[in-house]
Amino acid sequence: QVQLVESGGGLVQPGGSLRLSCAAPASIFSIYNIGWYRRAPGKQRELVAVIFNGYSTNYADSVKGRFTTSRDNAKNTVNLQMNSLKPEDTAVYYCNAKAPGYEYWGQGTQVTVQV
Repeated sequence: QVQLVESGGGLVQPGGSLRLSCAAPASIFSIYNIGWYRRAPGKQRELVAVIFNGYSTNYADSVKGRFTTSRDNAKNTVNLQMNSLKPEDTAVYYCNAKAPGYEYWGQGTQVTVQV
């Protein structure tokens, strides 16, 4: 059973920053594409950012210029740095690891942006 472990969520004021981390087993870390999804109350899950196994990245238009995802090879971890947070960023954020024929999810971490 592959386990992805997320951390770093919390409560922050608008304009603030948070960093989420997703720890993955070494066996999949370098091979899989790692994505960050979020689900806000009453909304569908959406892809926020993805870092491919070749290290290129892609972002949803709503977070471009504010969010950055990166790999930490020493820790087998993918990070999501979130800056200039807005109330509409409030959601449960999920880490996802995907490769042909395989897909794994983290347990989710709550991010709340409010005054």
